[in-house]
Amino acid sequence: MSFTSIVKNELSKLELEKIEAISELSAILKNNALIDNNCIKVTTENSSVARHIFNSLKDIYKISPKITVRRGYNYSKNYIYILEIKEKKDLIIKDLSLDTDIPNSYVLDDDNLTRIYLRGVFIACGSVNDPKKSRYHLEFMVDTDEYAEFIKDKLNTYFLNSKVIKRDNRFMIYIKEAEKIGDFLRMINAISALLYFEDIRIYRDHKNMTNRLNNCEQANVDKIIETANKQVRDIELIESIGGLDLLDDKVKIAAIYRKKYKEASLVELSEIITMETGVPITKSGLHHRFTKIKDLATKIRDKK
Repeated sequence: MSFTSIVKNELSKLELEKIEAISELSAILKNNALIDNNCIKVTTENSSVARHIFNSLKDIYKISPKITVRRGYNYSKNYIYILEIKEKKDLIIKDLSLDTDIPNSYVLDDDNLTRIYLRGVFIACGSVNDPKKSRYHLEFMVDTDEYAEFIKDKLNTYFLNSKVIKRDNRFMIYIKEAEKIGDFLRMINAISALLYFEDIRIYRDHKNMTNRLNNCEQANVDKIIETANKQVRDIELIESIGGLDLLDDKVKIAAIYRKKYKEASLVELSEIITMETGVPITKSGLHHRFTKIKDLATKIRDKK
């Protein structure tokens, strides 16, 4: 079962007051119903959603839509559930604001009803990637540009940073940021799905941070080794012409210990020299001595 189906199953089991159910039904039928002269036909592949729509219509309007179940197209293993609403058709169209491009204000009369309406939009035409996949993505597919902008504006009332693009002859409202997708799941009260989503997101963020730290640490190790190798080459060049005696004693000690501990960082080497000679030296002091070695090696190379 996809993560989208898991979310919709959870949402379809939430209990609603009558006015809340009207807002949710308005969004579901707006995006998932075909209206003709005879009936309102609602189609879904989710059995839990089909049951939820049936029960809502029965509770609010005291009707029992006809339900037809059939196999999906293209040899799909999924079943398709079709609800046909013939009784009180005109009342339902008017009541659920299905005869307007944008729902009437009473459908989204307050913050709670707005959230429930957006929940209905997700149930009808929304999808969300499983957070275990490589990218975070939540989307809604709707028919008109005007309605897409309306939904986008409602989502962005909650700072979800949604955007709209045209896809073929339809319009997609989408959210890409993991944190914003989590906020949406929280907003529509998909708590179990939210907990799963956040667990995976936190795990992925921690894993990515660990990888970045490991890469950074490896880069630092590589840099330390590269610097040490350059210092050893400078020392060996000076030795090859008998020039080590040209260095003062402190610099000579640094050269001897660098050749002895070729992979040590400056911090580690300064601690070793301090411990073995009894003469304290800091990282910056050691760096200054290697600068003198480098300068001498550069002069020798220039003369060659």
